[in-house]
Amino acid sequence: MKTLIVYCSSHGTTEKAVGLLSEHIEGEILSVDLKREKTIFDPNNFDTIIIGGSIHAGAIQRKIKQFIQKYHDVLLERNVGLFLCCFREGETAIQQFNDAFPQELRKNSVAMGLFGGELLVSKMNFFERKVVKKVDGITADQSHLDMEAIYEFATRLNRLNSLVY
Repeated sequence: MKTLIVYCSSHGTTEKAVGLLSEHIEGEILSVDLKREKTIFDPNNFDTIIIGGSIHAGAIQRKIKQFIQKYHDVLLERNVGLFLCCFREGETAIQQFNDAFPQELRKNSVAMGLFGGELLVSKMNFFERKVVKKVDGITADQSHLDMEAIYEFATRLNRLNSLVY
C-alpha cells in the first residue's frame, strides 16, 4: 500500500502531527509539505491520499485548497483521509473542519480527524502574537495535540487497507 500525505504546516504543528501519523500507518509513505516542496508528484501513483492542514485566520491554507481543486477527480477515486489541526474544540472545530474540506470530499473520505492543535507563540511573527494575545489572551506556547485522535485515524486507515489488500 502506498500512501501520500499532503499537508501545510505554518509553525510546525501539522508537521508534527504528520510525523506521528506516519509512525502508525502501515506501508510505504510519502509526506509532502506543500508550502516547502517543489517536487512534482503524481497522486495517481498512490492508493491512499491523506490531506491535512491547520486553521489560520479562520481558514485552511490556500495551498491545501488548490491541491484539492487540482486533483478533485483523482481524490474521489482514492481512499482519502482528511485531518485538521486546530486549537478550537467542539462545534467550533467541527465547523472549521467542514469549512476547510468540500462536502463531496468529506462524504467520500474513509477517515476524518480533528487532531487538536498548538499555539506556538514563540514561532509567530509580531502581528500573529498580537492577534493571539488580543483574541485568546495567550502569550506563551500551548499544546493540545490529541495523540489518541491521531492513533485512531491511523488505525482506521490500516484496517481499511488490510481489507482491500
